[in-house]
Amino acid sequence: MDRHARSDLTTAIDEVKIFKAVAPQPPRPVTYGRVFALVGQGTKRFALGERMYEHRAGEYLVASLDLPVVAHFIEAAPGRPGLGVGLTLDPAEIVRTLLLAPAALPDIGTLTPPGLAVSEAEIELIDAVLRLLRLLDRPGDIAVLAPLIKREILWRLITGEQGAIIRQFGTPESNLNHIAAAIHWIRRHYQLPFRVEDLANRAAMSVSAFHRSFQTVTAMSPVQFQKRIRLNEARLLLIADPSDVTGVGRKVGYTSPSQFSREYRRQFGAPPSLDARGFQSGTSA
Repeated sequence: MDRHARSDLTTAIDEVKIFKAVAPQPPRPVTYGRVFALVGQGTKRFALGERMYEHRAGEYLVASLDLPVVAHFIEAAPGRPGLGVGLTLDPAEIVRTLLLAPAALPDIGTLTPPGLAVSEAEIELIDAVLRLLRLLDRPGDIAVLAPLIKREILWRLITGEQGAIIRQFGTPESNLNHIAAAIHWIRRHYQLPFRVEDLANRAAMSVSAFHRSFQTVTAMSPVQFQKRIRLNEARLLLIADPSDVTGVGRKVGYTSPSQFSREYRRQFGAPPSLDARGFQSGTSA
């Protein structure tokens, strides 16, 4: 990982990224899509809503949806950097892998899994990831062997501790995919008000089942989720122009400047303009 880490995180293998931190980082808002990630060295901490996770060396993470999290390496140093590898998970490839299964897998039932989960990686999974990374030293092998090793990684995940999450990716009528449809709508229309009843209809679920499943997946209510998306987007806009606090608040959907400033400060620990300038200088929380 260390030898092949780049500043833009990309590698010569499609959908594979390598993460590196040479010092403990301040928390940063990021979006986790459908991804598998394995930490090779150091410890990463992240929060989803009110849930806190620690992702240590030898552990893997599975994220099921586009979720707004706050993440950072808390153990890293120049001589021992924090290192991790990530692989984007393709639902279509999951379906193709499931179709090759030699026998019926255990029923995943109707329970809604959480949006994020961390487990200890079994040796077979670590071995497959290592072989995938070794292809970076033999670029002529990537086109032929990388797809095969990616499928092996998927199979290890499907049959592993978090297999229910992975398998629901490939099940169109699963609760997870119904919630994904609602999350997709919120992310695209985060500036707009909505009724939970309308989102539940979009997800083809009763209001009570939708609210319960949404909370399970995201650790937030739909309104809290929208607020988190709005504030993260506002922070990105303010980094570019810290002087237009009112305009940014209005752009992300706030009609009240005082409410925007109050909720922004509650989320990030400082008023909007001060936080943005601190972010630019590297002193923001």
